[in-house]
Amino acid sequence: MSKKDFWLYNLFRHQAAGLAGTAVDFGITLLLTNILLIWVGYANFTGAVAGAIVNFLISTYWAFAGSKNKLANQIWKYVIVSLGSAILNTIFVVLFTEKLFQFDLVISKVVIACSIAWTYNFLLMRYFVFRK
Repeated sequence: MSKKDFWLYNLFRHQAAGLAGTAVDFGITLLLTNILLIWVGYANFTGAVAGAIVNFLISTYWAFAGSKNKLANQIWKYVIVSLGSAILNTIFVVLFTEKLFQFDLVISKVVIACSIAWTYNFLLMRYFVFRK
C-alpha cells in the first residue's frame, strides 16, 4: 500500500471511529439538554467526553492498530487531545447556540464537530497519539 493510500485508509478508519464516538456524544448531549434540561455547556462537555472514550477504544484497537506508542502513552496523549477537542467543541457550541448566532443545537454540533474532527482531531491523533 502506498503512503497516500495508507494515509487515506487511516483517515477513513479515523472517521468511522469518530462516527461511533459522535453518535454517543450527540445522544448523551441531546438526552441531557432535551429530557433532563441540563445547560447546553455541561451537556455538550459530558457528551464529548463519553464520545471520546468510545472513540479511543475503537481507535486503539482498530483505526490506528499497530501504533508505535505504548497504550499508557496513547492514553495520556489522547486525554490531552480529547480535552482540547471537548473544550473547543463546547466553547463553539455555546457561542453558536447562545451567544453569537442563536443557531439550533443540532446544526451547531454537526458543523462544529465535523470541522474539529477533520482538522484538529485527525492530525493530532494520527501524528501525536497513534504515531506509526
